[in-house]
Amino acid sequence: MDAFSVSHIHADHFSQEHETIMAQILPFRGARYDATIAGAARDVAAPPYDIIDAAGQKALYDRNPHNVIRLELGMDQAGDGPTNNRYTRAGATLSQWMQSGALKRDSQPTIYYHTIEYVPPGSDPKGPRKTLRGFIATFKLEEFGTGAIYPHENTRAAAKTDRLNLMEACRANFSPIWSLYSDPQDTILSALAQAAKSTAPCVEFRDDVGFEQRLWAISDPAITQKVVATMASKPIFIADGHHRYETALNYQKLRRQQTGNLQGLQPYDTVLMLLTPIEDPGLTVLPTHRVTTTPLPSFDQVKALFADTFDLQEYPFTNQTRTAVRAQFIDAMRTQGRTTPMFGLALKGRDTYLTLALKAAHRPPASASPRTKLDVSLLQQLVVAKLCPTQQEQEAILYTKDDHEALDWAANGTGTGALLLNATKVSEVKDVATAGERMPHKSTYFFPKPLTGLVMNVMEG
Repeated sequence: MDAFSVSHIHADHFSQEHETIMAQILPFRGARYDATIAGAARDVAAPPYDIIDAAGQKALYDRNPHNVIRLELGMDQAGDGPTNNRYTRAGATLSQWMQSGALKRDSQPTIYYHTIEYVPPGSDPKGPRKTLRGFIATFKLEEFGTGAIYPHENTRAAAKTDRLNLMEACRANFSPIWSLYSDPQDTILSALAQAAKSTAPCVEFRDDVGFEQRLWAISDPAITQKVVATMASKPIFIADGHHRYETALNYQKLRRQQTGNLQGLQPYDTVLMLLTPIEDPGLTVLPTHRVTTTPLPSFDQVKALFADTFDLQEYPFTNQTRTAVRAQFIDAMRTQGRTTPMFGLALKGRDTYLTLALKAAHRPPASASPRTKLDVSLLQQLVVAKLCPTQQEQEAILYTKDDHEALDWAANGTGTGALLLNATKVSEVKDVATAGERMPHKSTYFFPKPLTGLVMNVMEG
């Protein structure tokens, strides 16, 4: 898969600064595992909770008794009730680990410089690696609409209830919200990287998928205060973690009700955050392809359905030429898709790929809203809605970030058809968020996602 690298986006698209914006970044005393008690960092960290299935959850439980999964995504047990459940067990476990020293708070307010060295999905495993860079700190909670922080996704109530239950029981953030800011001169990360050169990383390991994870604790006040001051004028855009951010706002309201609005900044007024510059060449956005699972029209009917709206190009193949033709088809979609809304289609039982390039007459006008102009919005409106007209059909759609997986699912009968699209540009996410809109469902996948358990924000107790 040719993942979309965002390093080339011009900073002017992102760095519109306003005097009213005050994004407050705060160094904090992070809670980190003591390897001599808890075990190696590789064995106690976990992927983000929302991409862990039941088998993955059990594997992490079995890997190490101190794995952060027991805090972030505990198992339900028979007989669970209001006073004994996975949330209360997480709270009790956190207390035990803090008391035993398995988790220890750093002695000084700290900012954590973090890098992830990785191979982009779909790339040659032996090819060039990329490095995502960022820093972990706490962020002073601000409501959306204040100009300090912008969302781009809608959220679901059930997911927020789950996370609020966990925050109430533990009074902690175990995983960082991932956000973006603009720093075209790389002022912040250059300073942190320079400081990191003089000290060994406090966390360093190769994770389960072969990514090199490194974390440095930077507590020099001269450096941390430079970061705080430089960030103060910058708007923040959430890349990943909308549910957790809104949950942190809900928790803040709850604690203020319980404590009677104490004066001054309280622990519940902040949230754990990883911040990455939009210009970082290590930041990747992956597309989210759609695979239908309900009956579709025939290939000829599909062509007739879309001929007025799209310029269609067929890529027929045989068993012998499938690999080469597939590469040609994906390359055409990527290359032409840089200047034209462009989609790819494959149907089960048909040995032909089809590209759909949106005709000029059907493209949104320049005055259209940022959301309307997105490829994912156009795909939904012009393609998905015609092939899957009912809500039931659309809810049966499968999603994957991998070009080949999408096409294979259509070929092997897992699905009835594959709809491929190009990755959303980060500049487009920013434009949608700044306009006060939200992205359509399943439209962004920022990569690589930060692990849980490298450093935590234990607020109280």
